[in-house]
Amino acid sequence: MKKLKVWIATAISCFSGLSQANIQRPNIIFFLVDDMGWQDTSVPFYHEKTPLNQKFHTPNMERLAAQGMKFTQAYACSVCSPSRTSLMTGMNAARHRVTNWTLRKNQTVDAKDDDLKFPDWNLNGLQPINVESINQTIAATTLPELLRTNGYFTIHCGKAHWGAESTPGANPLNLGFDVNIGGHCAGGLGSYQGIHNFSAAWRNNDRIWDIPGLEKYFGKDINLTDALTLEAKSALDSSLQIGNPFYLYMAHYAVHIPLEPHHQFYQKYKDRGLDDAEAMYASMIEGMDKSLGDLMDYLEEKGIAQNTVILFMSDNGGLSAHGRGGVSNTHNLPLNSGKGSAYEGGIREPMIVKWSGKVKPDTQCDDYLIIEDFFPTILEIAGVRKYKTRQKVDGISFLPMLLQKGTRSQDRDLFWHFPNNWGPQGPGIGATSTIRSGDWKLIYWYKDRHFDLFNIRNDIGEQNNLATTHPEKVKQLASKLGKYLRKVGAQRPSYKGSGEIAPWPDQCMDK
Repeated sequence: MKKLKVWIATAISCFSGLSQANIQRPNIIFFLVDDMGWQDTSVPFYHEKTPLNQKFHTPNMERLAAQGMKFTQAYACSVCSPSRTSLMTGMNAARHRVTNWTLRKNQTVDAKDDDLKFPDWNLNGLQPINVESINQTIAATTLPELLRTNGYFTIHCGKAHWGAESTPGANPLNLGFDVNIGGHCAGGLGSYQGIHNFSAAWRNNDRIWDIPGLEKYFGKDINLTDALTLEAKSALDSSLQIGNPFYLYMAHYAVHIPLEPHHQFYQKYKDRGLDDAEAMYASMIEGMDKSLGDLMDYLEEKGIAQNTVILFMSDNGGLSAHGRGGVSNTHNLPLNSGKGSAYEGGIREPMIVKWSGKVKPDTQCDDYLIIEDFFPTILEIAGVRKYKTRQKVDGISFLPMLLQKGTRSQDRDLFWHFPNNWGPQGPGIGATSTIRSGDWKLIYWYKDRHFDLFNIRNDIGEQNNLATTHPEKVKQLASKLGKYLRKVGAQRPSYKGSGEIAPWPDQCMDK
């Protein structure tokens, strides 16, 4: 934190001439949870409380929802790096081509497939716009860069996972952040325990997963989620000295594997009869929730809660295909499947927004939106309306929905694109492209060229494939999906046997 203090001293001098109007703009906290499912909370995002809502205890999410607006149909990508790149750039994954998770430079993470060869996607991840020498990457104008240019003090805390190892984009400081706490190339972590130095050494795993920059906690009995929260509050203390509005990107590693107990909460879930894996998972959820509460308490103590917007979101659906207790692919019920899946369990997320004086407390929005929409929305909240980006922005501001002045989902289609192989097996997991149009959702499978068609309003669990009974709807949505994918330059897998590129969804209606 010594470097941070030096930076703060310089920043106070540099920012001293900024106008009072600039200072009065709202502070913004984007609270992003890793791998948290739609049902991993005591806050119901369904029309009724479910057994899963009763399993978890998230009192601070309940508190946030009571103070703000809950979104029941908020979507992200099915795995992490695509969502995080969309958030940072406002681009749909089909356009930015970071369609799977990133790690090492020039190395794909796609699992092998007997039939499909996967495209040369942007496996080196997101890079700043002045980087031209790295292949398979997207260089873009980022959200924190635009906020910083417009007077915001930008803090990154937790998981970054934008650029591959040894690329500039691996360091959040190169992507528009003034401060980086614990962020680097990896999307997973060595350990949540300070006694293990947040390192993978204790489990004889690759040290690429070790969390950087938190040496002050090494050897101590502290959970990473708590350590990151303490560091975030320290950075906020420093930012308040400057007087500018802040943007805190609080991106927890929780609840990503490895599952480890958050000891403050673990035993109570064991006492409730949960198996060891699920007790650990539930304790990690509650530890994350405590972090949210600690930050909300901090804002109130500092007298800035009324002028701070909090946006709560997850980066993809809850883990369910492997690594959990109980029955695989059932951890997000009534949604089907989980992380990595094109089904709702892989892409529908818990989302809450609090903005005192603007967003009516204890309200709910049932209109849908997608992760790239946060880019223009946050800029609009920050009062940044005239800006230029290197990239084409696909996201649409959901501010009218927040302010209950209209919807942006009517007559709008949402798109997902995953021409990759995540690896684990489960319902909806595979190389797919997807469209959500009103109540209808169409999934196209590249491997065997078949379609899944669901009416989400009537079948939230996606149990009834209507493709054979509604061929005209399949044709209509496949046409929209194919046109969109071609428009944004989406990539497709090819077939190993023939070497041919898989057809677009609207080219195989009778297959």
